[in-house]
Amino acid sequence: MPHLFDADVITAVLRHMNGDHTDDNLLIARAFAETDAEISESVMTGFDGDGGVWEITAGGAASELRVPWPGGPIADRPSVRREVVALYDEACARLGVEPRPHA
Repeated sequence: MPHLFDADVITAVLRHMNGDHTDDNLLIARAFAETDAEISESVMTGFDGDGGVWEITAGGAASELRVPWPGGPIADRPSVRREVVALYDEACARLGVEPRPHA
């Protein structure tokens, strides 16, 4: 059973990802979704201790994308940031994009 985060933690992370990192959401979707259609939208909709969840739009059709955390299961808020950054870095590597420095 994956760790379930408190609603306030989920709300804060989703607000941050969907407000400040819309391009990162799209990059992650394009790197990890198994579709040949062009992905035009990606919104992070949730996460748990096993991975993140995005609603993506590809070829005009919406679907859910679940991506496991690269480092394995997590159970605390600081680990969410670490794992999202790791997903971003892996997405950049898969797509041949130069990642920006992390603060």
